[in-house]
Amino acid sequence: MRVSIIGATGYAGAEILRLLHGHPKAEVVHITSESHTGESISEIYPHFRGIYDMKLESMKDVVRIGQESDFVFIGLPHGHAMGVGKALAAEKTRLIDLGADYRFTDPAIYEKWYKVKHTHKEARSVYGLAELCREKIRDAKIIGNAGCYTTASILALAPLAKNHLIDIAGIVVDAKSGVSGAGRAAKQANLLPELYDSFKAYGVASHRHTPEIEQAVTELSGEPCVLSFTPHLVPMSRGILATCYAHLKDGVEPETVDAAYEKMYGREYFVRLLGRGGYPETKNVRASNFCDIGWHIDERTQRVIVLSAIDNLVKGAAGQAIQNFNIACGFDEKLGLDHIAVYP
Repeated sequence: MRVSIIGATGYAGAEILRLLHGHPKAEVVHITSESHTGESISEIYPHFRGIYDMKLESMKDVVRIGQESDFVFIGLPHGHAMGVGKALAAEKTRLIDLGADYRFTDPAIYEKWYKVKHTHKEARSVYGLAELCREKIRDAKIIGNAGCYTTASILALAPLAKNHLIDIAGIVVDAKSGVSGAGRAAKQANLLPELYDSFKAYGVASHRHTPEIEQAVTELSGEPCVLSFTPHLVPMSRGILATCYAHLKDGVEPETVDAAYEKMYGREYFVRLLGRGGYPETKNVRASNFCDIGWHIDERTQRVIVLSAIDNLVKGAAGQAIQNFNIACGFDEKLGLDHIAVYP
């Protein structure tokens, strides 16, 4: 399949290139960057020397790029993918957007949280969380790749919500991410002296991944979900650890919780269940497409605490996009993704 990457010089775009190098059924035909047009990708990312020495193009001729591609991965900030989607609406090209433009079933929610007008409301997009939306992804023209925090959080909560084991109104998600989640643009807050030996929360009660998690939990449970989500920044480059708290409904036994996770994920290759009492760690999924999940039952408070770990650039972005690509093409989902984590 001929694939192109719009916005190839961001961390997610570069990660797609890295993973596609090992994909036996994908050929990269175009890569774009507006800030580095005409330069070689290996000048921007020296680890690609001798592997990818392609010149970066401008996305101004996006229709031609689309016509020469079976799939286009879009690695642009929110608000920009809609223009690509509209420009390619009449083409057979299929799109996977790693941003937020096509994640929401209700464009009004997107506009409220992202403060951007949705200009492609007629698009027929599907949510791209592979393990939960596989059937819809197969035939989708536009796939709105799930976000990083949201992937870790939704996968952690899905068995509980789908099986009505928890009080949907009392969910709290406390998540920590490496700094690569903030993107490649230079920002004072992300400098090493600012980050080193520190740990902080941000976006309290206002982070844009909140409604995305709520949307998924609402669809899974059939009940309106409003939850508390607090993200934190830790001084590491990759990884997310999400800790999700919820009250168990009366009469729910620990064995019922165990069975719900086993039923939903027991046959999923990329979701590894550490079981009740398990402690996922980010280093065990680093540079891989795995999501490790463990859960604990606090009988004193009648809470279930679910822990999930992913690599934010792989399962939380590029790897999930390629997994969705594989599903949409009818390929084995592991193609290009069957990598053991980098350890330590």
